[in-house]
Amino acid sequence: MAGIYIHIPFCKKACHYCDFHFSTSLKNKETLVDAICSEIRVRQDYLENKKLSTIYFGGGTPSLLTSTELDKIISTIKENFEIIPGAEITLEANPDDLTPEKTKELKESGINRLSIGIQSFFDDDLERMNRSHNANQAIQAVQNAQSNGINNISIDLIYGLPNLTREKWLHNLQQAFQLNVPHLSAYCLTIEEGTAFNHFLHIGKITLPSEPETIEQFELLMSETTKHGFIHYEISNFCKEGKQSRHNSSYWTNEYYLGIGPSAHSYNGISRQFNVANNAKYIKRINTGAPDMEIEMLTPANKFNEYIMTRLRTIWGINPAFISEQFGKATLTTFLSGAEPYLASGSLQWQQDNLILTQKGKLLADKIASDLFV
Repeated sequence: MAGIYIHIPFCKKACHYCDFHFSTSLKNKETLVDAICSEIRVRQDYLENKKLSTIYFGGGTPSLLTSTELDKIISTIKENFEIIPGAEITLEANPDDLTPEKTKELKESGINRLSIGIQSFFDDDLERMNRSHNANQAIQAVQNAQSNGINNISIDLIYGLPNLTREKWLHNLQQAFQLNVPHLSAYCLTIEEGTAFNHFLHIGKITLPSEPETIEQFELLMSETTKHGFIHYEISNFCKEGKQSRHNSSYWTNEYYLGIGPSAHSYNGISRQFNVANNAKYIKRINTGAPDMEIEMLTPANKFNEYIMTRLRTIWGINPAFISEQFGKATLTTFLSGAEPYLASGSLQWQQDNLILTQKGKLLADKIASDLFV
């Protein structure tokens, strides 16, 4: 099985924390949709005839697509790939786009999963982040989707925000639980170069919670989701039984995927490919019939490090037998030696035949992974 990711690089506004590729000008949206469809046709052989089990519309803000544009892309995928029955088809959406009419259209287009970028249920936080919706719209968006039969819903929240107290973070979580969504993605705010938040931080316009406060928010996230029956299946992702993101899980379990659109990435087990992160250049290159992309051939060391990084973050953990089979016994010996101090300190533990992070280890996931790299 394999997946397709479609990058829709348009947003109404620039969020103050975001460094993804997007444009706030929609003037080339129709032309870019045509280019996306052309790229799908040109690259239909990339997945080596593997059937599609997931389609994911990310961005940017894919909910800015009209039903005509969305149907055009989905139809092109169906014409060039075989899609399994019951495939997961996800669309990322902003709450202010998800009117009753819009959610009805999305359901009719075949969207069966929504990932809604709520981030906070407090208007002051949303204004500070320069989000295009308010707290009431966030709640209403989920309810609109549910009323139109889209119940497989994920919502995004951010902790570690400026002025985010323990009480506000707990309220955000409780509101998510009250909405009865089966999936939650919660990310710690990262200040990225070139973003408005990075500038605000340097001039003293915002201050961030202390490290102990941010750790407390993460620990609260883990404890509250557990109380409400969620499985912590990846560092930033929590789901009810059977409701994990099948598309994102494929990234962590080494499945092939094809990335379509400007800045999109692809992976086929041998290399990674990266489309140009520029809308005009992307359209021009696609229209010449020869998409120009950067290709990174993966060395054994690259593959090993990616395996460690992705699997360590998940509930499935790292399998030593797989390391021995794929990378050799010498690599396994080195890995086990590196893991020993973290086993001794209680950051790693054995779960059947796999090594997984403990609650303590989840606070150190990136450091542990880097220490286990070759």
